[in-house]
Amino acid sequence: MSLDRVRRRLAAVMALDVVGYSRLMGRDETGTLAALIELRKTIVQPAVSGHRGRIVKLLGDGALIDFDSAVDAVECAIAIQNNVVKRNADLQDDTAIRLRIGINLGDIIISQGDIYGDGVNVAARLEAISEPDGICISGTIFDQVDGKLDTSFENLGLQDVKNIANPVRVYRVRQDTVETMPAPPSLERDKPSIAVLPLDELSGEREQQYFCDAVAEDLTTALSRFEWLFVAARNSAFAQRGGAVDIRRVGLNLAVRYVLEGSVRKIGGRIRVNVQLVDCETLGHVWADRVDWEMGDLFDLQDEVVARIASTLAPEIILAEISRIGRKPAEAFGPWDHYLRAVDHYYAMTADDITKAIVHLEAAVDADPQFAAAYGLRSLCETHAASRGWHRPVNTAYQTAEHFADLAVRLSPTSPETNEAQAFMLLCTGRAREAAVVARRSVELNPYFARAHAVLGHALVHAGDPEGGLAACEKGLQSTSRDQRGSWLYDALGHIHYFLGDNEKAIEVSHRALQYDPSLFGALVSLACANAELGRQDEARQAVARLVEYIPGFSLRAVRKNPMFSDPAFAEKLVESLKRAGLPE
Repeated sequence: MSLDRVRRRLAAVMALDVVGYSRLMGRDETGTLAALIELRKTIVQPAVSGHRGRIVKLLGDGALIDFDSAVDAVECAIAIQNNVVKRNADLQDDTAIRLRIGINLGDIIISQGDIYGDGVNVAARLEAISEPDGICISGTIFDQVDGKLDTSFENLGLQDVKNIANPVRVYRVRQDTVETMPAPPSLERDKPSIAVLPLDELSGEREQQYFCDAVAEDLTTALSRFEWLFVAARNSAFAQRGGAVDIRRVGLNLAVRYVLEGSVRKIGGRIRVNVQLVDCETLGHVWADRVDWEMGDLFDLQDEVVARIASTLAPEIILAEISRIGRKPAEAFGPWDHYLRAVDHYYAMTADDITKAIVHLEAAVDADPQFAAAYGLRSLCETHAASRGWHRPVNTAYQTAEHFADLAVRLSPTSPETNEAQAFMLLCTGRAREAAVVARRSVELNPYFARAHAVLGHALVHAGDPEGGLAACEKGLQSTSRDQRGSWLYDALGHIHYFLGDNEKAIEVSHRALQYDPSLFGALVSLACANAELGRQDEARQAVARLVEYIPGFSLRAVRKNPMFSDPAFAEKLVESLKRAGLPE
């Protein structure tokens, strides 16, 4: 690393770690992972956002977080521990996740989004000497917060810590003052919540019961990947097993809005899985699915079942939530309600609907300035409006999109939705390789997020890797949701098959995309190009006519200037095909 490229700044660094993580994983790997994801989503991330912190990275059993303010860092740590202790009050000691926290103020080095240096190392050492449920701070932090917080500290004196040359002055936040700090406001009580009940085994085979339980456990973990969805812990949901299930009582006991229940039956060499999503208040079936699979390797089968259900179920919950707020008076809307209305308008994808979506997103962040997903969706709205010429000047619209994408990721760097929004903005502004990196991060954070697979597919083909783009989209096609999310995948596949020279396939998938959204720009481009390559001039000119109708002023010159087509070979291929299709200069 060259010295002239090193960035340094002073920061309050928090190191957070799970106590006895290996023991917990050894006892119940799936349950522990699900509980840890839920704790991060419902306690750690809201507290960090509420205190203007930034999660630098998540480790298997901990996190590294930085703050511009020492006061914010300590208040955040107290809020986290306070809520974790409350969360654990009803849990057995051998299942409760407990944390240690260390905080230091020091100089840090910033490189490629990560942070390094003694400022970080000391925080990690302070975490290691902290007690379970405790917080240790360095003397540099104490000097900044003394007298500014309604909190008392115990002076532990100078401590020798591993790999740090000089002893560190250490203070401990007194346990009897932790509960005096309120947690930051959260959207969690407004967001949807679900419990995955153990699946019923209808074949009478004991071996199949293990498969049923494994599927339910993995579904709990998979659904926890959706940041906006609260998922009841596996142990709590499984405690409802036995006899006829009273869904309304389950909802009250677990404080969830929805329950997923179902059954598994073995029929010869096939397995049939039935699942139903039930509203705990109305007892109405929101969604149901029945799928038959050939028996084979049970682990592969389990993965297929979980992927199919999780990727399909999450969009169905969003649709149910949109329907639910339709019965709510607008004056009673909270930030989550405004966000859902914005989602509904966003998927309608007209200039007027994008404008209405932005109005609702502005109301959402007015009510909750830390609402990262709302900023991410605002970036998506601005990016689409710029790419279709609805917001002008286009460069200003793209700058607005970039501002909101960066803000969303800064507030919630581990959110699949914020990373997907940033990836789409990077793609549309000609940074396909960067977009692919960020989109891949979104997919890694949530493999069941179909929209992220679509953006990854688009980014890879624009970066010169159509085979990689094809694999990404085919992975995303495991989602079978009823709304327009499917159009993005087929839109990307149209580009990919056209670029690979399979024009018949490009036409087929582009038509499927247009069934979801008749004005879908990318699918119309693929349709025009693929038909032109096959010599079908009438069909090619019809697609061009629709393009010009939806985007007045669309031309070969506009294609050449579009920053999204950053690969010269890809851009030239498009221009030549569109010229043959009749697009004017």
